[in-house]
Amino acid sequence: MDSKNAKFIFRKFYLPKLEKIGNLLGTFSLTEKVIFWFFAFVLFGSTFLMLKEINKNFFAEVPKSGGEIIEGLIGSPRFINPLLAISNTDRDLTALVYSGLLKATPDGKVVPDLAENYEISEDGLIYTVTLKEDASFHDGVAVTTEDIAYTVRMSLDNIVKSPKRPNWEGVGVKIIDQKQIQFILKTPYSPFTENLTLGILPKHIWEKVEPEQFAFSQLNIEPIGSGPYRIISTKMNSSGIMEKYELKPFTKYALGEPYISKIIIRFYPNEETLINAYKKGYVEDINTISPEQALELEKNGSRIENVPLPRIFGIFFNQNQNAVFTNSEVRKALNKAVDRERIVREVLSGFGTPIYGPVPTTSQYFNKDIEGEFNPQKAIELLESNGWEINEETKIREKTIKKVNTVLEFELATSDAPELKAAANIVKENWESVGAKVTVKIFEIGDLNQNIIRPREYDALLFGEIIGRDMDLFAFWHSSQRNDPGLNIASYANANSDKLLEQVRSSRDEEDRIEKFFKFQENIESDMPAIFIYSPDFIYITSNKIKGINLGQITLPSERFFGVHSWFIETENIWKIFSR
Repeated sequence: MDSKNAKFIFRKFYLPKLEKIGNLLGTFSLTEKVIFWFFAFVLFGSTFLMLKEINKNFFAEVPKSGGEIIEGLIGSPRFINPLLAISNTDRDLTALVYSGLLKATPDGKVVPDLAENYEISEDGLIYTVTLKEDASFHDGVAVTTEDIAYTVRMSLDNIVKSPKRPNWEGVGVKIIDQKQIQFILKTPYSPFTENLTLGILPKHIWEKVEPEQFAFSQLNIEPIGSGPYRIISTKMNSSGIMEKYELKPFTKYALGEPYISKIIIRFYPNEETLINAYKKGYVEDINTISPEQALELEKNGSRIENVPLPRIFGIFFNQNQNAVFTNSEVRKALNKAVDRERIVREVLSGFGTPIYGPVPTTSQYFNKDIEGEFNPQKAIELLESNGWEINEETKIREKTIKKVNTVLEFELATSDAPELKAAANIVKENWESVGAKVTVKIFEIGDLNQNIIRPREYDALLFGEIIGRDMDLFAFWHSSQRNDPGLNIASYANANSDKLLEQVRSSRDEEDRIEKFFKFQENIESDMPAIFIYSPDFIYITSNKIKGINLGQITLPSERFFGVHSWFIETENIWKIFSR
């Protein structure tokens, strides 16, 4: 560079005013310099903060594509198929790979998924669904009403033996055209929209599989659906056991391409190996672990997302088996004697909710006026005021009923699940403190179902009911369901309650449904056919990097993925006018 150009550059950046300021600072005393630089720093800092605030007001942080999550599951996948999935592992993958006409949301509603919209006839018997024009499967083939009709037909096939069959029995299916289909009911059934969340099978692939081979098809472990994620690779160990699935977003997913760029699923044989893998960092997200383990992980800094599951655990009285329960004061006294808070604290490590009625506390149909209390003294007073006195020799309460000496003695049956055994022992202690004699009987779950519950061979039963999002309590409490295969394990019979349950099923007026649910709960509180104890939490240990998780109201662990397309890890700042 020549001297002429060099002089030009120096002249260009020569600032005489800065030189004057520098000369002026040189005349300042030490105190004046400190004051000057203090205010200069304040000016600079306030300007920076002002610019930052302006930036915040004009820019918004929004999700963007990127990142991966590594999920650990217990068990190996067998049926990644909406018609066959039973295990938690199968259901988890089915929720990621498949989508239905409608989708459940965290707030307990159902919204269109593959469907553009749906209409319900005036009489509540015909549901007309219109598909989105661009709905497609992972292989690029368009979703049509033929796929929907095929899925329903296979759910009803005797050879396939789908657990979804009861949902579709008696439902007629009529294809209007390639994008519109009707479902025709024999009687109004307001929860029917829940049926439309069933994942849709691609007919062009599955129709090549005979019903006899349905459960054995390779498509059950290498599925093609229309859900938010598609499987791109699998890995088995040397023994042929599945070790890993890798999934990528489906760019044409009906509700929009998911943000998270990769989901890796790793499989473990039991809780111990799963937790070890989590502690070593092999997986970032786990669920379906015991409350004790969850509490330990939480104490060590793990992020835990937990919400109450709509599962009602309680003690169901069999008045036909043991006449002592025909006395209402006995049932009501035993209800007051159960320490629900202690059971939630000690058995569930705090991951649960004490309950006093048959409707989950998270439901819009839950009657908040149904309350209870742990008050052993009131339980004793109630028994004594009705003639149940302590036998000084046996220390057990007795009462003479129709000249027959009746002892407050009975058996409490439950399964060998650790939580239920522990809860049964606390209840036994509670009840014996008010003068009852209780024998706890523990059964293996298969034996309990087959030889105890089905023939109704129990005095009292500590068990759980899974309440679906449709809140159809008919099977649990209607008198027609008292005998096997009905699920009315309290053998409850009340004509008014029967009528309310029937009306709830047919009503599409939400306020009317709420009113009837409330009255039904009041009947149950008055009759006390069972003692309701707790609802357990769904516990999800997940990475801090994942944003947008909203578990809301879920009925099964797999439903945590219902909002997976909205989860995100990476973000970017854009002008607010361009943010969605």
